[in-house]
Amino acid sequence: MRLADKSILITGATGSIGKETAKLFKKSGAKLALLGRDKKKLDELQAELGIDENTIYLEYEARDESSVASAINKTNEEFGSLDAVVANAGTEGVIQSLTDYTVEDFSYTLEVNVTGVWLLMKHATPIMTGQKKGSFIAISSGAGVVGSSGQCPYAASKHAVCGMIKTACIEFGSSGVRFNVLAPGPIANRMMESLHKQINPANPTEVEDFVKSKIPMSRYGTDSEIAQFALFLASDESTFCNGGVFLADGGLTAG
Repeated sequence: MRLADKSILITGATGSIGKETAKLFKKSGAKLALLGRDKKKLDELQAELGIDENTIYLEYEARDESSVASAINKTNEEFGSLDAVVANAGTEGVIQSLTDYTVEDFSYTLEVNVTGVWLLMKHATPIMTGQKKGSFIAISSGAGVVGSSGQCPYAASKHAVCGMIKTACIEFGSSGVRFNVLAPGPIANRMMESLHKQINPANPTEVEDFVKSKIPMSRYGTDSEIAQFALFLASDESTFCNGGVFLADGGLTAG
């Protein structure tokens, strides 16, 4: 199996991409630490995936350093290694002009999407460098490569994630640890549904049709397609991939 005996921590595991990634990784032989902030959703995920010696479920807060450090250390202690991290937890925030955001709204998005990823990097990297191997995968967005009207803090946060990953690659490139960004475009899940409704509450389907018209493949991606890409980056098939920003957007940012 492609992830046999690898110990992998996934944040945002109760979300649609996180859950699909967890299912695929489990089928591929990984030992999993599945993190989420909502205990009810974690319990539901546990009921769906089951309880066994190779899967643990941890409640955590992405912006709290002690919570992040505890989850990483627990994973390492439980499985004896930390082979990969999938930093998937995030928030899309609200759609509005950059001049209309409050400092609180702007800061919250950056804290979850940037500080949350940085804390994972801060505490996972020493373990991985000590092992002389590991793969850190940050789930960003196409909005981390181009601008995104109405999403100033979200776009800023995803650009920042790309910068942090590239910096980590330069700092730790000789250590055996790889740092990469997986940047999905529009994916058919809750997040895009939320954005459709925010932009046009009366007719969200109109927004979806418009976005699809801008994608050369004329469709949204799926959670499964992103999970498959994450599996590649977590596996030993991608050992020369480092510091990359890998777009999975159907060609949306090609033009």
